[in-house]
Amino acid sequence: MTLAALLAHPARGCDIALVLAMDVSGSVDAYEFQLQAQGVANALRDPDVADALLRGRVALAVVQWSGALEQSVSVPWTRLSEPAEVSRLAGRISGMTRAHAGGNTAVGDAMQVSVDLFAQVPDCAHWVIDMSGDGDENEGFTVGRERSAAFARGITINGLAIEGAATGQSITNFYRRHVVTPGGSRHNGPATR
Repeated sequence: MTLAALLAHPARGCDIALVLAMDVSGSVDAYEFQLQAQGVANALRDPDVADALLRGRVALAVVQWSGALEQSVSVPWTRLSEPAEVSRLAGRISGMTRAHAGGNTAVGDAMQVSVDLFAQVPDCAHWVIDMSGDGDENEGFTVGRERSAAFARGITINGLAIEGAATGQSITNFYRRHVVTPGGSRHNGPATR
C-alpha cells in the first residue's frame, strides 16, 4: 500500500467509542445513582468484560445528565489498552460524585451532548451510547429528533430502563419506543432495594 493510500485510509485507533450516559435527574434517588455507578464499576472489574474492552480497543466516556442545561462529562474519553487502565477507570467511576440533583429529565439533550462527544474520537470505527434512566422525557422534548439524528450518523443507542418497584413496564416501553435505535438493545432492571 502506498503512503497516499495509507493517509487516505488511516488505521483505526479503536474499534468502539462508548458513552455511558447516566440519569441523575430528580427522580433518581441515591440508591439508583449508586446502582448505575457501582453497576458500571463492577462490570469493569469483571475479567470477561475487561478482556472484551481491551480486545475491542474501547474508548469510554461517562456523561451524567438531568435537565435541559444539566449535562456533565464526568469521565472524559479514556482509551483502554491495558488491564491497569480498566482497573483505574472502575475505581474512578465507583468514586464518582453525583453531578446534578433535583433536575428534570431531558433525554434528548442528554443524547445530543453524548453524540457531540464523538467528534473527539474520529478514529473509532463504531460509536455507541448506553443510556440509563428511570423516567421519560419531561423537559426539552427533543428525544425523537436527537435519536433520529444519532441513527443517521451511524450511532447505536442502547437503553437500560430502571423500573421502580411495582411501576410495571412504563419506563422500559419509553426506552424501547423512543431511545433505543434500530440495532440497539434495551434492558430493564428493577430498582428494588
